[in-house]
Amino acid sequence: MPVTGDVKAVDASQPGDSQVQVYAVAPRDGATPNEVVDGFLESMTSDDSDFRTTRKYLTQEASNGWNPSALTTVLAKAPNRSDRPVHESDRSTTEVSYTLSGEKVATVDEQSAYQPLAPTDYSRTLHLVRQKGPDGKEWRIDIVPDGLVLGQSDFKRLYRSVNKFYFATGRSEAESTLVADPVYIRNRTDPVTGMDTVTQAVRSLLRGPTDWLRPVVTSRFPAGTGLRKDVTSLTPDDRNVLKVPLNKKADGAGQRSCRMMASQLLFTLRDLTSARVEQVELQRSDGSPLCVLGSDQAEEYAPDGSSGGSESQYFVDAKRHVQRIPGSTKGSGEPEPVAGPFGTGAARLSAVGVARDEQLAAALSEHGDALYVASVTADGQLPPPAVTSRAGSSKDRLTAPSWDGRGDLWVADRDPDRPRLLRLAGGAGKPQEVTVPSLDGSRIEALRLSSDGVRIALLLTSEGHTTLKIGRIERQGPQDKQRVSVVDLRQAAPQLADVTAMSWSGGSRLVVVGKEQGGVQQVRYVQADGSTPSSGVLPGVNQVLAIAAADDEQLPLMADTQGDGIVKLLPGDNWQTVLKEGSALVYPG
Repeated sequence: MPVTGDVKAVDASQPGDSQVQVYAVAPRDGATPNEVVDGFLESMTSDDSDFRTTRKYLTQEASNGWNPSALTTVLAKAPNRSDRPVHESDRSTTEVSYTLSGEKVATVDEQSAYQPLAPTDYSRTLHLVRQKGPDGKEWRIDIVPDGLVLGQSDFKRLYRSVNKFYFATGRSEAESTLVADPVYIRNRTDPVTGMDTVTQAVRSLLRGPTDWLRPVVTSRFPAGTGLRKDVTSLTPDDRNVLKVPLNKKADGAGQRSCRMMASQLLFTLRDLTSARVEQVELQRSDGSPLCVLGSDQAEEYAPDGSSGGSESQYFVDAKRHVQRIPGSTKGSGEPEPVAGPFGTGAARLSAVGVARDEQLAAALSEHGDALYVASVTADGQLPPPAVTSRAGSSKDRLTAPSWDGRGDLWVADRDPDRPRLLRLAGGAGKPQEVTVPSLDGSRIEALRLSSDGVRIALLLTSEGHTTLKIGRIERQGPQDKQRVSVVDLRQAAPQLADVTAMSWSGGSRLVVVGKEQGGVQQVRYVQADGSTPSSGVLPGVNQVLAIAAADDEQLPLMADTQGDGIVKLLPGDNWQTVLKEGSALVYPG
């Protein structure tokens, strides 16, 4: 501790170590209204159990009615309050109001779902009254909005992002795959429930998916399943086995369903504990084992691409043919032409998308007016185009194609006279037009499908700006007559005024290239819910045209640049040149 030097004011919302804890302090005797408001705002940033100390700034009636769990409002900085000094001489004053203001950037609802917002003005009122206290008259808040109001730095210190997992609907049990549903829970102990981080995550998982993802996923936990009463702490034992006591709703679950329930838990907890949970034991309400599942056994339900995904990369070489860089965690294998018409044929190509099983690929013609689908493992002739565009300019024709985890091929035609989003089931047959009701006149510039097949990332241009949005893919009807639509588009990178490239990088994360308003180009990670991880900004690289990432986060990030060719970024390293000549590099998908 310094013992000399000037005394300086310190903002309570300074960015800092996430392990720093803020302890709530009760209002002092004779506290002024300014001190009461400031103390209340600072106390909200603490880990105060059930906000007991925080409630001391409120009247008894206001404390009984205040629900801190209703909504968390995230501001760019800690909230400002209007300055309404009340002096001790103003004894006739019995009430005073303050305005809390700031720039609102996000909310977290009662489901723990994060919702990013375009920066908007925030304004709420706190009303104080002078009431009789143990030592005379004291100021207390009697009108207070529900929920918490936090600056971004405090929010990042107090909360952490967690992926909980549910099964994609519309797939057979043999094809069941898990889908990540990101939520925010409290670091350490939740002040309201008293639950530790692991227990909060399990409780959130049992409560079901967030509203946005709910139409396309399902949980194997029977409706109403919860933790046994009074469970506030779940800790793996010395063998890394986690025992989870459930209520009566789960008592009758069969072994197959129970194993699927346990797999949801194992993947949800994968990044939560310092020691990886190797086994989950689900218990009935009487404490007897319902089923036991090891982490290796859960791999059969792994999110598509998260277990044993391809390490190969594909790109278009200087001769406009497709080449493959064989699997290598360092991305440094020797390129080789793919088999079939894309590797050695006469066609000149501009972009490629490879199916996740690496048997088929889709490639765009040099001028983007035709899309071909062919094998990359067997020889053959170039087939007729699967999709064509009639647009006059190449920039108005087809986007680079993308494959989802179900084996379907997606592409968009940017023709101003006939814009379309198209899907080819299994990469073959007649293209089906996919409806996107919430486009609102925006044009699709690029698309990437998530490996689970239930989300699509779209670059949309409107009024001279290109933004990144995530849409939910809904399917109706039998497989051969399925109607598909992309609905409920939401912002994924609202802090960027223009996004020029993007790629999925794991179950609920994307890597994007873009600019903030008036800023320079940057490469950063964003979550699928629109939040930005603390370590989101990546080392800079010049003039990025395209970006490629794998579902396996240990594989290198690849970028197509204007001056340095194709470059790669390994975890903890700097960008390095892989190929001076070549473009449109992609991972399968």
